[in-house]
Amino acid sequence: MAAGPVFVPFTLPGERVLAQGSGERRDLVEVLSASDQRIEPACPHFTICGGCALQHWAHEPYLDWKVERLVGTLARERVETEILPAYAAGPGTRRRVTLHARRGDRDAARLGYKARKSWDLVDIDVCPIADAQIQAAIPALKRLAARLFEHPKSAPSLHVTLTDSGLDIDITGVEAKSGGLSADARMQLAERAAEADFARVTLSGEVAYMARLPQVRLGPARVSLPPGAFLQATKGAETVMADFVAEAAAGATRIADLYCGVGTFTFRLAEIAPTHAADFGPGAVAALSAALAGAPGLKGVTVEARDLVRRPLLVHDLRHTDVAVFDPPRAGAAEQATELANSRVSRVIGVSCNPATFARDARVLIDAGFRLERLLPVDQFLWSPHIELVGVFSR
Repeated sequence: MAAGPVFVPFTLPGERVLAQGSGERRDLVEVLSASDQRIEPACPHFTICGGCALQHWAHEPYLDWKVERLVGTLARERVETEILPAYAAGPGTRRRVTLHARRGDRDAARLGYKARKSWDLVDIDVCPIADAQIQAAIPALKRLAARLFEHPKSAPSLHVTLTDSGLDIDITGVEAKSGGLSADARMQLAERAAEADFARVTLSGEVAYMARLPQVRLGPARVSLPPGAFLQATKGAETVMADFVAEAAAGATRIADLYCGVGTFTFRLAEIAPTHAADFGPGAVAALSAALAGAPGLKGVTVEARDLVRRPLLVHDLRHTDVAVFDPPRAGAAEQATELANSRVSRVIGVSCNPATFARDARVLIDAGFRLERLLPVDQFLWSPHIELVGVFSR
């Protein structure tokens, strides 16, 4: 018998199970008494593939659990607020996935996700989280990836994004020290991309094939994406988050959009008030800038490539800004939050993929006199423990 808590994957609250192993983490052998919340998993690869962890849990209690974990994370930093009903993305809505490739035969690679607790690959035929267009392209992606193994050290990953123009695939992990792919392999890669009607294929950002620019619509703008560009994982979540951010920014006279990326929120914000957009990625900033000319109804946008960790917008830079939005990577925005706390900005809207760093940054703002008014949980990484959020602060 274990002296303390024991953690067993693929179980549910209230179940009696048989588990094996030692220590606090065990492996499930059998469910002896099942919860009435247990459902049939949607994917034949579930429990083997390392991608999903919670397909066996009914939707409502699963989502309640995610929100409870979010509330607990905030509580550790003494942060309390109104929690709005969570937005939950459904199956078949992910427009962005990373698939790993391993050598198969001449015509098709093995393609899929890492196996659970292993570096082995689960070769997939379906993926219920992914958009139907990505699922339908899996055979073509396997044929594409078959040309990537000229060097034995290559371990390619295909970063697949569904855009309005079709699939955009950025390939990383191809051994480059030997000179990268041969001219013959590149030609065959382009031929297979053309057969599949992919929009673009790039090798670590270098164009290997392009039939048309991968584009997405963000508010009133049509943005041509740089290779490997970041987008919210689902279109539905992006829309809900952008609407929420725009509603919270209503009435602003000048807005700062920090960690703006390709303009997920920028164009919507610029319909409200003049907006200054800043991000550390020069490709994203260039894409945003290029889209401005074709976006009607904007009040004015200035764009800056800036590392907001090393060079956050300072109090002086924010002196005319009354609303600031920040959407940082998982590490959060500690440096920028400190400047916002010391500024005269009256409203801050925080978007986060990491509740722990959001709670840390929220504490800085609250200690400076802000109040976290409300928070929207966003579940767009279906059947994982991961949850995102948007929070609104005011003085």
